[in-house]
Amino acid sequence: MPKEEVADLLFFLRMFPAEVRERALWLRDFVWDLYPQANELIYDNYNALAVGWSPTEKMSHIFCSFAIYRGVNYNTHFGFYWGSELADPQKLLIGDGKQYRYLLINDLAAFPEQEIKKLVEEAWQNSLAKVKDPKQLTHGKTIVKMISDNKREKKLKAPKK
Repeated sequence: MPKEEVADLLFFLRMFPAEVRERALWLRDFVWDLYPQANELIYDNYNALAVGWSPTEKMSHIFCSFAIYRGVNYNTHFGFYWGSELADPQKLLIGDGKQYRYLLINDLAAFPEQEIKKLVEEAWQNSLAKVKDPKQLTHGKTIVKMISDNKREKKLKAPKK
């Protein structure tokens, strides 16, 4: 079962402080418990580690995700790839772009779990509706989609102007 296959994510989380790793693993369990049939897509980018869930292997079908930004505070976003399409009656989501919406989650005690479950369900249904070819549906995989160590190291070591 994919929820137990945590080795890939733990590898990428190794550079983060313990409390950040714990937050990431809690958010991961939160989504896996709700949608064990989804796929976990891991993107290790130079400025953030992002994990998204999708009914396919495509980024454009991601229904929810979290991202941990590298930096002083390790800000964590729990977001929705197509968040602009979600009803958000509580006005929990941040962002005014064409697509992505998120919550800043740096304290799990403040995570509005029940409200987020409703948003995640709506996002899941929206994502399934975007899948035009049922052959694209896959179930319960963990897939590392991007690793950019070189770019990250260059950015971190680049001299300041």
